[in-house]
Amino acid sequence: MIKGLAITPPILGRISIGKVVEKNGKRLPEKDDQFTITSQIQGKEGWVKHPLDEQLRAKAQNQKLRTIPVRMIFNDPELNLRAEYSLFDRQTGRPMCVGNGETCQRLTNQGVEQHPCPSPDLCPLAQGGNCKPYGRLHVNLDESDELGTFIFRTTGFNSIRTLAARLSYYHAASNGLLSCLPLQLTLRGKSTTQSYRTPVYYVDLTLRDGVNLQQAIQTAKDIDQQSKASGFNQQALDQMARQGYSNARFEVNSEEGLDLVEEFYTDEIVESEQVQPEPKGRAKPRFNQGGGFVQDIQKGLQQNVRAVN
Repeated sequence: MIKGLAITPPILGRISIGKVVEKNGKRLPEKDDQFTITSQIQGKEGWVKHPLDEQLRAKAQNQKLRTIPVRMIFNDPELNLRAEYSLFDRQTGRPMCVGNGETCQRLTNQGVEQHPCPSPDLCPLAQGGNCKPYGRLHVNLDESDELGTFIFRTTGFNSIRTLAARLSYYHAASNGLLSCLPLQLTLRGKSTTQSYRTPVYYVDLTLRDGVNLQQAIQTAKDIDQQSKASGFNQQALDQMARQGYSNARFEVNSEEGLDLVEEFYTDEIVESEQVQPEPKGRAKPRFNQGGGFVQDIQKGLQQNVRAVN
């Protein structure tokens, strides 16, 4: 294996809750109130949609893709969700410093060095919003390629915190059978003072509709037994993934870094998942809330209240 090359799960496509649009000659990220599944190919209009997007959208209410059935590739939560503080060179997309809040790997003139990581709020290199949390969730959508993944990338604390919690909880509750559970990505919204009371969208990981935890665990046990009977070795798969990730100091290459800078690190707008204080003289940010998202949330809450009553 080539040393210094991060061996990450094969990527078949992308999952996003927004897109990059061209405004006044500039390419700017625009958040949305639904998921979009794309291929890895870009055209003049942006990322080309994956066929799965149309298939799942046709089954969704009002064709708004707000849930996606998924399966985890690995049992270890940290192999499915990769997250750390990341600082990129905005011109080249090259990672300059990656840390976990305790230690970091930093690119210097002498090479890659290890330093304490005080978190972005206390780090002098991170001033001006240069360093952000960066999460990558790998999920399987296509049963015809059981080791291929679609990647959801985010710099939002809400999504990273929620996904990390869910993965660890489901892993513990299922006695380590995370890869066998029937799960789905669910888009959620909330309002905060910093978001000016407008919806902020983030991604959650839940059991699939109509399945409770006991049923999901029993399904996971059945799948695990069938897989072992066929000779499938999930433990070895997790170990190989762990070795592949650790083969390089930086998992993200400059190509992915450039995409990240374009999608998440643009200064001209305020991102929906990490809203900054409103600068003086600048109008409040406008998000593409779409038709009926708040109403859908209200209906869901009303249904939950009826069920409890």
